[in-house]
Amino acid sequence: MTILESTEATPKVPDNEHAPLPLSDKRRRGIYILPNLFTTAALFAGFYAIVQAMNQRFEYAAVAIFVAMVLDGLDGRIARLTNTQSEFGAEYDSLSDMVSFGAAPALVMYEWALQDLGKLGWVAAFIYCAGAALRLARFNTNIDVVDKRYFQGLPSPAAAALVAGMVWVGIDNGFAGNELRWYAAVLTIFAGVSMVSNVLFWSGKSINLRKSVPFIVLIALVLAFALISSYPPGILFGLFLAYAGSGYVVAALRWRRRRTHRAEPAAPQAAAYTAQAGDAAAAPVEGASSDPGSKP
Repeated sequence: MTILESTEATPKVPDNEHAPLPLSDKRRRGIYILPNLFTTAALFAGFYAIVQAMNQRFEYAAVAIFVAMVLDGLDGRIARLTNTQSEFGAEYDSLSDMVSFGAAPALVMYEWALQDLGKLGWVAAFIYCAGAALRLARFNTNIDVVDKRYFQGLPSPAAAALVAGMVWVGIDNGFAGNELRWYAAVLTIFAGVSMVSNVLFWSGKSINLRKSVPFIVLIALVLAFALISSYPPGILFGLFLAYAGSGYVVAALRWRRRRTHRAEPAAPQAAAYTAQAGDAAAAPVEGASSDPGSKP
């Protein structure tokens, strides 16, 4: 009886209280080093671009934005390839993108060319910065409902490449910022508005890096690197300018195709109505002869 009473009086310890946490819980609480390391490097490149713009070293600032773009593309790919995706990484990547592709390009362009336009200059820079913030917020909320093959709106790295590319090309060709201030304002506003538009842009996520490709693809990549290295500022700016225009070209073609499809069903109906009207006009009136020479 004593043994029984002492057993009942002692609180029972759940079997799983001191059990080790499941592996999924450990992964959820931990932070993956490899993809976040690339995200941190991209964030540093964006911050470096801001610092160099404040020091009037705009060429270094433009190159730093392109470096941030490359690093930003690598962190997502590495996370998917190594299966180290996490909610922390996604949020950290968005914050890094806002600095590298939102605030940094707007500040670089403003310091280089837009400040000579007065109020219009900082308004244009703000339109770009706000467009980048809205673009990233919409991307995070619609990530599970949009087609993975396309981006809704111009991606913020491509918009940043447009702005940084113009700065780089202008400096490389000996132009001062105030000489291109109106072109810079138009391009900055265009990039900001394109980021929040509903125009679809090819995402490139359909490319499978684990899949084998023909040898000709490797040769094409080598030629592409050789072409870019021949004149990096102009080639990169031209490529991203073409990419920004491709979305609008495809949207115009789709709109024209839809308009054509809507007009096609109306054509047979109009032809049938015309044929019926012609038959009615050709038919003789009841009680009359179809012979023109006959009398009523």
